[in-house]
Amino acid sequence: SERHPEQAVHSYSQFCENYRRFAKTLKRSMRQTHRAGEKLFIDYAGPTVALSDGSRAHIFVGALGASGYTFAHATARETTADWLGATAQALRFYGGCTELIVPDNPKAMIASPDRYEPRANDTVLDFARHYGTSVLPARPRHPQDKAKAESAVQVVERWILMRLRHQKFATVDDVNEAIEPLLDRLNSKLFQKLPGSRASAFRELDAPALQPLPAQPYEVATFKTVRVHIDYHVEFDGHRYSVPN
Repeated sequence: SERHPEQAVHSYSQFCENYRRFAKTLKRSMRQTHRAGEKLFIDYAGPTVALSDGSRAHIFVGALGASGYTFAHATARETTADWLGATAQALRFYGGCTELIVPDNPKAMIASPDRYEPRANDTVLDFARHYGTSVLPARPRHPQDKAKAESAVQVVERWILMRLRHQKFATVDDVNEAIEPLLDRLNSKLFQKLPGSRASAFRELDAPALQPLPAQPYEVATFKTVRVHIDYHVEFDGHRYSVPN
């Protein structure tokens, strides 16, 4: 322009294109805050632990949203029963249950892997009803939904699995026995930029806000849609059961 000759003049389309290029350079992330007792994030670590029989132990990781208090547990595989069994162990470790449990959209727990609203399978929903909680799978391609779990997995891999890499284990139980003292050290380690530790933050924040656990532990239930035969029986897992007339 005449008043500002040093400034370039852009058309609206040029401005939009330049702004799009600028927006791509921005780090589009938002700090996630979590209420005490609100969420338990769960996932499996990538590395596994070798066993003497040639199989490998898989490492389940849990972390509470407010305090980051971390749990780790070895399982034989990553089936639905393994996921739920390890989650039950985590709740027992914490001494209570959160309002929500957030898994990283694993096939073993998801009935509908919708990118906007994934749905947990019937066995997982039964588990949630037993503990009086809800399961809210992380959405695909939404890293903010699972940042706490990913951070806990990295910490477990560096602080626990790295220390186990030269040890020999015969069973999954042996791995869990070795994990226990390392987990205590991890949670007691002081934060670098904040006062206290995961353990002290857990005692102050999450522990008082957790819901009580049910009197009985969860028993895995399998749900299947079957057709009633003409003799008023249904078949499930190789067995026949009668149904009401």
